[in-house]
Amino acid sequence: MSNENKTIQVTCPCCDALLTIDPVLAAVLDHKMPVRPHMAVEMKDAVKMVNEEAGRRDEKFKQFAEAEKNKSKVLEAKFQELFKKAKDEPLTKPLKDIDLD
Repeated sequence: MSNENKTIQVTCPCCDALLTIDPVLAAVLDHKMPVRPHMAVEMKDAVKMVNEEAGRRDEKFKQFAEAEKNKSKVLEAKFQELFKKAKDEPLTKPLKDIDLD
C-alpha cells in the first residue's frame, strides 16, 4: 500500500468541523463545517435546545477528560522509554567552550 492515498479524518475540537488531513503533505485537504440548527422561536423550543446543549456539553467534557487520561499514559510511556535510554547511555563530561582551545 502506498502512503500517498492515506488520509486522516479528525474532528476539530473548537468548531466540530470534519478535517481531512494528508499526513505525507502535512496539510488539510478538506474541511466540512457541521450543520448548525436554526435558532428556536418559541419558548418551548428554546428550553429544549438549552437542555440538549447541556447534554452535548457534558459529553464533550467526558471526551476531554478521557483524552487527558490517555495523555498522561502516553506521556508516562514516553518518559519511561527516555529514562531507559538515559540509563543505558554512558555518562560523559560536558564539553565547555574553554576546552575547545
